[in-house]
Amino acid sequence: MHRQGALMPSLLSDVFCQCRSAESHPGVDPGGGHAEDPSSAATSKPVSRKPVAGEWHSNPGQSEHPCDICGGPEQEHRLKVLFQVLDVNGDGGICVNDLTIGLKKLGVHRTEHELMKIVKAGDKDLDGQLDFEEFVHYLRDHEKKLRLVFKSLDKKNDGRIDSQEIMQSLRDLGVNISEEQAEKILKSMDKNGTMTIDWNEWRDYHLLHPADNIPEIILYWKHSTIFDVGESLLVPDEFTAEEKKTGMLWRHLVAGGGAGAVSRTCTAPLDRLKVLMQVHSSKSNSMRIAGGFAQMIREGGVRSLWRGNGINVIKIAPESAIKFMAYEQIKRLIGSNQETLGIGERLVAGSLAGVIAQSSIYPMEVLKTRLALRKTGQYSGILDCAKHIFRKEGVAAFYKGYIPNMLGIIPYAGIDLAVYETLKNSWLQRFATDSADPGVFVLLACCTTSSTCGQLSSYPLALVRTRMQAQATLEGGPQMSMTSLFRHIIRTEGPMGLYRGLAPNFMKVIPSVSISYVVYEYLKIKLGVQSK
Repeated sequence: MHRQGALMPSLLSDVFCQCRSAESHPGVDPGGGHAEDPSSAATSKPVSRKPVAGEWHSNPGQSEHPCDICGGPEQEHRLKVLFQVLDVNGDGGICVNDLTIGLKKLGVHRTEHELMKIVKAGDKDLDGQLDFEEFVHYLRDHEKKLRLVFKSLDKKNDGRIDSQEIMQSLRDLGVNISEEQAEKILKSMDKNGTMTIDWNEWRDYHLLHPADNIPEIILYWKHSTIFDVGESLLVPDEFTAEEKKTGMLWRHLVAGGGAGAVSRTCTAPLDRLKVLMQVHSSKSNSMRIAGGFAQMIREGGVRSLWRGNGINVIKIAPESAIKFMAYEQIKRLIGSNQETLGIGERLVAGSLAGVIAQSSIYPMEVLKTRLALRKTGQYSGILDCAKHIFRKEGVAAFYKGYIPNMLGIIPYAGIDLAVYETLKNSWLQRFATDSADPGVFVLLACCTTSSTCGQLSSYPLALVRTRMQAQATLEGGPQMSMTSLFRHIIRTEGPMGLYRGLAPNFMKVIPSVSISYVVYEYLKIKLGVQSK
């Protein structure tokens, strides 16, 4: 290896301090790697170099400052030196061009797309470059994720990864590789020829390589596939390359679809009550939860509580399949050759996929509303309802409320995704130590919170959509456009009129996510889906 090629790993090793926690064994660093003593340093790093800056090396007799994730004043200074090395033009910010030149000088080669991803990931003020604070935050956040992956790969818990552990980890994901292939992966990271990778080698190889979603995190933090709250506006989950290659993702989707069917069926009475309150409740005709249930049972018996649930369950399969396939195609059109997308790209791709899927199955949404509102004996079933609507109102009736429904995708999906990612990253930063697995209660809490926020933001549009779908069922009622209906509700009922039926809608969120999670886990086992 050339002297410059060895410079970057050595430089990064100096930057990140080797702190030891009280729980660590002597001679083992927090990432699991064995701390090197002066005698072994010569073997592991045969190439010497001059300090990049005058005060780069600390006093040999001075102990390192303890820290949680490589902190302390000593390391702060070293990060400043690394920042100065990469800030080629000395303007106090690192742009893509600075990274290209600076990393090449250090013997590290990254594509322009990868460097853009690094800048984009750390650029909080959106000025196109990383200042020192953004640079430090990016490195520490990224190193935390890399530590989680290293620990998940280190099956023997000895602080080193060998070829057998790489083979085992990939086998757990459904990918079988030969020992020769595993050794090839090792050699790309192994600097000292031991045919094992310690924490320093792993970190140095991956640290300045962008990764918004580490596979370990993707595996544990699936959201829209697992939890069904009766709405279908969520941004699709990311799947690892291994899950796509092995077909495991389709098992995930089938398990998710089955969980959604059970969850929707269990909470169908609350969903029907919500629709009735959205359409019939007003200032002059107030409908309470207990009174609404009593009215439904009085009119059609207990079975009437599940009116509209059949079509609501049937539409899960086509909508999920169309949305996922559209999402994957849009990712390619966006031009990303990365395994996963950033939050902004995910929102764009997910929203467009949602529009395509909703457009494809929207007539089923109209049928669901009409069936939920029907009186006893009005229709004999789904097909009979569709025939009646077609004969009486024409094809256009199957797309009533289409515009507010599409407009509702952006606030719902955007806020749900933003809240979920914020809660996820906050948990990973504060509590993830040995694994990215948050546990069932953290997942349920994050999903419930994000879904509630998403529904609250788009609820007025959902209410207007439902009323437009139901207008023809109200005898003598006016046929209004979206804007006219908004104005009418505000004028006659006030702003609170846009939130009719919100109580039963929120009442079904916690049981929905809980039931869908339990059923999903059960179906996962039956279908042979592996989580790790």
